[in-house]
Amino acid sequence: MTIAEVSKKFGLSQDTLRYYERIGLLPCVNRNKSGIRDYSEEDCKWIEFIKCMRNAGLPIEVLIEYVTLFQKGDEAIAARKELLIEQRKLLKKSWKK
Repeated sequence: MTIAEVSKKFGLSQDTLRYYERIGLLPCVNRNKSGIRDYSEEDCKWIEFIKCMRNAGLPIEVLIEYVTLFQKGDEAIAARKELLIEQRKLLKKSWKK
């Protein structure tokens, strides 16, 4: 999918998608021979995940940390789980205020 198609599908601007890629939230979006971004189904799953987590209130910095841990593979499963549990606690606390 092109960046325009992905932008329309997820309701995110093309600039936002480029930003997510630049800061490491979207791991390695492929490009075609002309250098144009070619989003895969896996890329779209990441975008859906990011959008969901952002809508839930997770900060960009936490998502970057999560992606970094994800890229480390199975050895980081416990750390990813702990990160999400901690974020859930923080979100619950902020909803009670």
